[in-house]
Amino acid sequence: MKKNPSMEIIRGLLFTYDIENTDDLERERFISSKNINNEYELIALFDELTKPEFLSYTEPEQKWFIDSIEHYLSIDDDFDEVFKKMETYFSEPIVNQRIFMKILLNRLKQYMLPLKDQSN
Repeated sequence: MKKNPSMEIIRGLLFTYDIENTDDLERERFISSKNINNEYELIALFDELTKPEFLSYTEPEQKWFIDSIEHYLSIDDDFDEVFKKMETYFSEPIVNQRIFMKILLNRLKQYMLPLKDQSN
């Protein structure tokens, strides 16, 4: 059964970057050291911090994250519902939330590729 798209689960995936998640000073420094408006630095951030969390979810849950982001991108959502509820460790505001989410989506799809290769 396919789950409905959810902004809440997207926000949950990004909780790593929320100041409410305060248990790791080194992680906080790493996040704030990155220019999240630079694609390559954002990719490095996702690869270091989002990838392990994403891979800890089941494949159906991973698909739900991807489907949710794809859905909101397809309806031209600006993702304010995700970001207006978050205070982050980012050192600057996100210039374009849709680009941020597109980069995240591309990385999530990349993280799933090894799973697909193993199932063949």
